[in-house]
Amino acid sequence: MKTAATTPAKRKTGAAGKGAARKPAAPKAPARAKAPARPQPPAADAPLVRADLKRPPARLSKSLAAFAGAALKNPRKTLGGLGRAAGELVQVVRGKSTVAPAPGDKRYDDPAFRDNAVYRRLMQGHLALARQTHQLASELGLSPRDEARAKMALGMVADTLAPTNTLLGNPAALKRTLDTGGRNLVTGVAQLVEDWRRNGGLPSSVDVSKFKVGGNLAMTPGDVVFRSEQLELIQYRPQTATVHGTPLFIVPPQINKYYVWDLAPGRSLIEFLVQQGFPVFVVSWFNPTAAQAAWGLETYVLALEEAMRATRSITRSPQLHVLGACSGGITSAALLGHLAAKQRKAGSDWVRSLTLLVSILDIDGIADSSMGLFAHLETLDLARTLTGARGVLEGKDLAKVFAWLRPNELIFNYWVNNYLLGQKPAAFDVLYWNADTTRLPARLHADFLELLESNAFTQPGGVTIAGRPLNLRDIHCDSYILAGRTDHITPWDGCYRTRSLLGGQSEFVLSSSGHVQSIVNPPGNRKASFLTNSGVHDSPAAFELGATAHEGTWWPHLAQWLAARSDADKRAPRQAGSRAHPPLCAAPGTYVTLRG
Repeated sequence: MKTAATTPAKRKTGAAGKGAARKPAAPKAPARAKAPARPQPPAADAPLVRADLKRPPARLSKSLAAFAGAALKNPRKTLGGLGRAAGELVQVVRGKSTVAPAPGDKRYDDPAFRDNAVYRRLMQGHLALARQTHQLASELGLSPRDEARAKMALGMVADTLAPTNTLLGNPAALKRTLDTGGRNLVTGVAQLVEDWRRNGGLPSSVDVSKFKVGGNLAMTPGDVVFRSEQLELIQYRPQTATVHGTPLFIVPPQINKYYVWDLAPGRSLIEFLVQQGFPVFVVSWFNPTAAQAAWGLETYVLALEEAMRATRSITRSPQLHVLGACSGGITSAALLGHLAAKQRKAGSDWVRSLTLLVSILDIDGIADSSMGLFAHLETLDLARTLTGARGVLEGKDLAKVFAWLRPNELIFNYWVNNYLLGQKPAAFDVLYWNADTTRLPARLHADFLELLESNAFTQPGGVTIAGRPLNLRDIHCDSYILAGRTDHITPWDGCYRTRSLLGGQSEFVLSSSGHVQSIVNPPGNRKASFLTNSGVHDSPAAFELGATAHEGTWWPHLAQWLAARSDADKRAPRQAGSRAHPPLCAAPGTYVTLRG
């Protein structure tokens, strides 16, 4: 397989409407790369980010050293914090402490932590120490980012030392041990050994035996109609007599597999949009190996351009709706910026609208103050060293780093369930998708880090693709920007800032959910809601002040927004693909089954 850094695989595809006279190409099995002896280094001749915008990366070790230094230089504040902690522990021992778990902290839900004096004191002592160390980090005069890093490290230590992570400190685990005669511990040890062998030492979050891609996941009928080294393009079969005149082209994140858009019947955004009459196409990325270490953002952008050309040819539609999420949103913005730079010379416009879901393009002003975005940057930075030697960042390694940024939810919750209680993890489709990891090429990983650290998208000409400087203000189509209020990866105030980067009119929508739950938000969810604001607003606070609340999912709102910007309805196609792009295999395709 070729490993060129900037050029997708060659494939003869005509412009829209010009491929009818060609002989259909025979379907080919997907190419599988053989790992070379040494990974190819990323190409260095075409920098992605303008040189004057590059910033030296801040290191976690320097922030922790700054915390330690500040503690030594301010002995009065340090001793004051230790004194407060000691005083609080005295109150705990005397039974007069009022310390209680924060709302939503499920570790101490067992009645024993309320009714039993020993367990209550154990809980309060742990919580008091954790809170006093956090308060001390706030009082030492650290920079916002050093303070956030110090709190992150202190939080990891505190969560690891929680009494509920031990058998004696967890009343529910002790009760189950007595009830089962210790069989729960035998099962727990067996599951611990299995996780060390197969899950990199992390507790399993899902029972993987209950799911199969193409079996009970990714089931919406469709066909692969285009394949390159980087991607497969899936066209979904219409489920209505007529379809909207402008197709939808979906760009998923490179960090995970595409079927978060198509989990299960009734929980699939793709299924929902197809049933609303949209011609839907989605990209399924190839799972790279060390042989593709040199694939960078430019490689993926040019591969998407080729897939868009195939979509326009198949549908004979001059324009497409483009939808991207998370890192797929970053890639979509670069793609549209690249097309806009070309369009100035070519005089054509391929894009009718841009939809960005939970995507960050502008981090200024929130990189230090937002723990969510800070954690996202730290995750990529901590994983930086893992890609250099191997040529790729293993998805499981990235998952480990993400898990340690939220250890209560993503590690110790399953530690207690799997090992102390001896229970199987739940069978939940989103968790299976999250565990079905992919790899990132070293060059793409470095490009994402450089984009976030430099904030280059905010500067005209700050990013260059295929020799063309990009200016996101040249993207004049309307945009639909969705964020999640409880998103821990891409904070919603950061997503809001995208409005000021793009040309054209923008619609901002705030979902009540988190990062993944904002996407997987099917109708019927009674807890779902979202905010819109049709008035004038230029800040997150102003948006909230005049916002209108809506019950339920935002999916119908997006469908109506897209429909209003689509060409006239036309008869649904009878078969997938075209003479130039015949179906190669049925959805979900072959690339999605390549394991991480």
